[in-house]
Amino acid sequence: MTTNRIAFQGEPGAYSHEACRKARPDMEALPCRTFEDVVEAVRAHEADLAMLPVENSTYGRVADIHHLLPESGLHIIEEAFVRVHISLLAVPGATLSQVRDAMSHTVLLGQCRGFLRRHDIRAMTGADTAGSAKEVAARGNPSLAALAAPLAGEIYGLERLADEIEDRQNNTTRFLIMSRTPDFSRRAPRMLTSFVFRVRNIPAALYKAMGGFATNGVNMTKLESYMVDGVFTATQFYADIEGHPEDANVRRALDELSYFTSSLDILGVYPADPLRESQRPVLAD
Repeated sequence: MTTNRIAFQGEPGAYSHEACRKARPDMEALPCRTFEDVVEAVRAHEADLAMLPVENSTYGRVADIHHLLPESGLHIIEEAFVRVHISLLAVPGATLSQVRDAMSHTVLLGQCRGFLRRHDIRAMTGADTAGSAKEVAARGNPSLAALAAPLAGEIYGLERLADEIEDRQNNTTRFLIMSRTPDFSRRAPRMLTSFVFRVRNIPAALYKAMGGFATNGVNMTKLESYMVDGVFTATQFYADIEGHPEDANVRRALDELSYFTSSLDILGVYPADPLRESQRPVLAD
């Protein structure tokens, strides 16, 4: 059974909603209260896909998301990079000179400090970005604005008094699109593989486990560790690598990894987003 829905966390107009519209414009976006609700919507066949943010180029990884991924029972089938463009949204008829307070999520407020300081606008913490836009529309006060995606202004009938006011122009969020069924097909020249593993309790296990990727020329783009079940001695690792498990060098590296791990689970094999290349650091000569 299919629903032609993609679930996301947040109010309509959130950046996750924007990611859904960009990546799956033909699907209905289903708002959910929590990340767990997003996963459950797919597992319960209320949606076909889940859109989950995993990291931001300015603020790092999204808290708790890596705990959720391996336990979700879902599979990564795609990644999506979305530029975070922030607009100042106010009720119709309001002007920039009238705005005294701007409401948004704490993270977004921190990304617009320069603009707020230049216009002598006070930051006001809201529940989230789209929720702040919804509240500004409900209050109808021209001195109160919201910092949110342009999509939120469109949904809640607000006017955009200023666009792209973020301090860092390369601010980008990476999302993962997840499904109930995996897709290991080679759908693009450049593929990525994501997996989680736990190393065996032997000396230098992690060092030895990583050695296979170096000797086989496999580029590891991400390696993160986190505690399991709140126990300091139980550590799980999340990794992204370039390549497909059927590639000879990737297969050898994963085989070598298995010798030093007590568990190894592939979360997904999927095409690299074309915007990934633009996120690589530029080195000076």
